[in-house]
Amino acid sequence: MKQLVEKFRALSEREQRLVIVAALFMIIGLFYFLIWSPMNQSIERNKVAVQSQQELLAWVQKNANKAIQLKGSGKQSQRFSGSLTQAVNQHAGRSGISIARMQPQGEELLVWVDEAPFNQVLAWLQAMEQQGIQILDADFSETSTPGQIKIRRLQLGTS
Repeated sequence: MKQLVEKFRALSEREQRLVIVAALFMIIGLFYFLIWSPMNQSIERNKVAVQSQQELLAWVQKNANKAIQLKGSGKQSQRFSGSLTQAVNQHAGRSGISIARMQPQGEELLVWVDEAPFNQVLAWLQAMEQQGIQILDADFSETSTPGQIKIRRLQLGTS
């Protein structure tokens, strides 16, 4: 450091001003490229993420009433008799839902769906409840496509 100061003092006054101006430009450039620009990009990404989450929230709130109506309508169902697997497959086919995997467990059935439209899933569940198939447990998650959900686990049984 001492050597740099000695070299700086050995420069003419004009050269010293040039070195100071160049150092200021380097400091400003480093500040912009290392702090300001990455921070601005992060803020923009977060704004887009917040907007996306707000749109998803609005969509869920708009469709929440359908889910509440379906939950209430399940209490008016009839007693189910027959093959649970066959009934679930038939209702899924009518609703346009592609079942990824089914696993019978005694009197119950576990179902997985990779991706399906939310509204069609609600109609499918409502149709099954009206036939007497009970939803014992469900685990849903969002997908990258708006309006689509993934059924990670759906446990069905008979009433």
